Amino acid sequence: MSTHHTIVIGGGQSGLSAGYHLAQAGVDFVILDAEDHVGAHWEGHWDSLRLFSPARYSSLPGLDVPGDPRHFPDRDEIAGYLRTYAEHFALPVRSGVRVDSLRRVGETYVAEAGDQRFEAPNVVVATGPHQEPYVPDFAAELDPGIRQWHSTGYRGPSDLPAGDVLVVGASHSGADIAYETAATHATTLAGAVNGQMPFRIEGPEARVILPIWFFATRHLLTMRTPVGRRLRVEVRTHGAPLVRVRTADLAAAGVRRTGRVTGVTDGLPVADGTPLDVASVIWCTGYRQNYSWIDLPVTDEAGFPISDRGVTSFPGLYFLGVPFQYAFASMLIGGAGRDAGYVARHLLRAREPVAAA
Repeated sequence: MSTHHTIVIGGGQSGLSAGYHLAQAGVDFVILDAEDHVGAHWEGHWDSLRLFSPARYSSLPGLDVPGDPRHFPDRDEIAGYLRTYAEHFALPVRSGVRVDSLRRVGETYVAEAGDQRFEAPNVVVATGPHQEPYVPDFAAELDPGIRQWHSTGYRGPSDLPAGDVLVVGASHSGADIAYETAATHATTLAGAVNGQMPFRIEGPEARVILPIWFFATRHLLTMRTPVGRRLRVEVRTHGAPLVRVRTADLAAAGVRRTGRVTGVTDGLPVADGTPLDVASVIWCTGYRQNYSWIDLPVTDEAGFPISDRGVTSFPGLYFLGVPFQYAFASMLIGGAGRDAGYVARHLLRAREPVAAA
């Protein structure tokens, strides 16, 4: 058994940001991460993925993302940055430790991971929004000859067999992947577009607009404003808008468009009532929250944690990395530090440190 002042569950950007603030306060804590090394989650994305925010807006507290602050870091840069971050601040990350259950015993929280047991009066759950890849049940009815990936398993067009590709889900990940696969395969993108950025994030106008946009994501689009509260409902119930690749880009690349995929007929996916004869399907259908391993009533009907900026009604229990936790910026890597700082300050005011066993 291992006893600490605070247990942080999850070693992504939110968990590491929490660790930074706890380390600055000098308390005893541990970060439990299911991945086998820091940054592994980012390495699991497709090869060409890049952030939608430039480096100047993508840093965690205390250490800037290296390189030109105007460039948009790619998947591997962010994975490497997170590893460097954990090493730079000597954060106590325990990799390869997947927490199976969390329960409360008196004033103490007990986290179990296989045969390992951790106890603390404080727990920060920072498992992030990408917990369980979602694929509709009828995907199992597709012809076995059709190759299928969730976006988490897709790496690049070279992995695709010959033949047409169907990308399901017209949020920003679906648009980015469809645009990429259209260069080598006839590609159809299924689903409705939920808006798009009105400017090119890498265009000349971005130098003027991006500072205003990122200010808005932190200070205007928050739970303190009516527009922020409305936007959170949209964010949590619909796909995200297109960012880098927009509808005009998809059309220019020859990406065909269709409505939602609603089922399977004779082994083929059906959209707009028409079976689509494809060789591959890439499901860009998002993720589902899963906090069922927490033995407390902590979620709402939609599965999101019930909290005020990450602070729950259970003393010592906190959440980070939840979509639109407080602001639009909560969903951006550069917004993780502010949310973590708020939670850490509340945690440190509420509880006095305890000695480690």
